[in-house]
Amino acid sequence: MEETSLYNLSDIEDALVETTLDEVYSALVERGFNPVNQIVGYLTTGDPSYITSNKDARNKILSIDRGKLIETIVRKYLEG
Repeated sequence: MEETSLYNLSDIEDALVETTLDEVYSALVERGFNPVNQIVGYLTTGDPSYITSNKDARNKILSIDRGKLIETIVRKYLEG
């Protein structure tokens, strides 16, 4: 008999956010941008032009609610 696996939706969402941020960071570095400044610009203004379209980074970051992005970043920072 197999055990039922329980998944925490919050953990799955956090993993998606982290993966997306890693991909966006990489795309920004590849294009020669300062990724921290660009991501902060996007998060504070909501203006997607801060994020390059290289490697579909802009569409990827736009697929996640900015509030969720900020929440995940703050949680990871505070929890270490």
